[in-house]
Amino acid sequence: MAQSRVRRRKSRWKRTVKIFVFIGLFSFLLAGAAVTYFAFQLANATTSSEVELERGEKSELRTEPVNPSKDNISILFLGLDDREGNLEGRTDAMLLATFNKELASIKLLNIPRDSLVDIPGRKNRDKINHAHAYGGLDTTIDTVENLFDIPVDYYVTLNFVAFVEIVDALGGVEVEVPFTFTEMDSNDTHGAITLEEGTQLLDGEEALAFSRMRKSDPRGDFGRGERQQEVIKAVIRKGASFSSISSYNEVLQSIEDHISTNLSFGNIVALHSYASELNNMDSIHIEGDDRRINGGYYFEPRQDSIDELSAIFRVHLGLVEPEERDYDSFDTNEDEETE
Repeated sequence: MAQSRVRRRKSRWKRTVKIFVFIGLFSFLLAGAAVTYFAFQLANATTSSEVELERGEKSELRTEPVNPSKDNISILFLGLDDREGNLEGRTDAMLLATFNKELASIKLLNIPRDSLVDIPGRKNRDKINHAHAYGGLDTTIDTVENLFDIPVDYYVTLNFVAFVEIVDALGGVEVEVPFTFTEMDSNDTHGAITLEEGTQLLDGEEALAFSRMRKSDPRGDFGRGERQQEVIKAVIRKGASFSSISSYNEVLQSIEDHISTNLSFGNIVALHSYASELNNMDSIHIEGDDRRINGGYYFEPRQDSIDELSAIFRVHLGLVEPEERDYDSFDTNEDEETE
């Protein structure tokens, strides 16, 4: 399938404005909401780019385009396993967030990358992280829309290069490592990074390893999702202070080259009303079962869980009226277990 055609129109910014915008986008990818924090700080800044998907300005599941300043919206965040700088290849992380304007609330779902799903244009079900390699952004978005029966209004993508360099620009992030483990680096060199149990200050490569590791975690993708959220909180703490950013001149160009979104800066600024909810995001989980097919590992989401999440998202987006069950009080932080 044809890749998404992206049109960029860039205006000249002061360097300080640029770095905070892209740090915000990076933060939002990991945990689904931190970009609003930085947008709030830069509410009067001008737009940096305009991006358009092949489908146009709105989802086919919308009757008209949405506006974050007045409408409930959804955003899909993609972390790409890409080193060439063209933002292609398979997704290594996938986060779906919905924003309710009236409630000023955010719901966030970490979609396991090995989820066995239907991908438009493919005969057989496959891992959801293959959708981007098969058909780019539009196919990935179509896959998520079909899975949960909701429109995906916006997307943000970045790759490992931007991740590593932004964390390094912040001078590292402090996290609590739950147990000692060894993980590959961004070049997939096995055993390159060892993180010791306890409170640690991590550089970019170490933060990437902390966020990517799942095989050594007994909770798999769910444990990884929690670690990603811990990284984002650390990024927010460091990113809030301009004095924490060092050597940003050296990384600015790389950040611009390795991040893509169809959110205009005006859209980002419109999300400022959610700033107070950054530490109260409602993290929801998908239930499923581990499977082996032809020797490969897959995570098969349970249909009742998909239906539950679809209902939660649809109510939160205002697509349907809430039924007797109060989805906002649904216990979404309960630990999940896989077989």
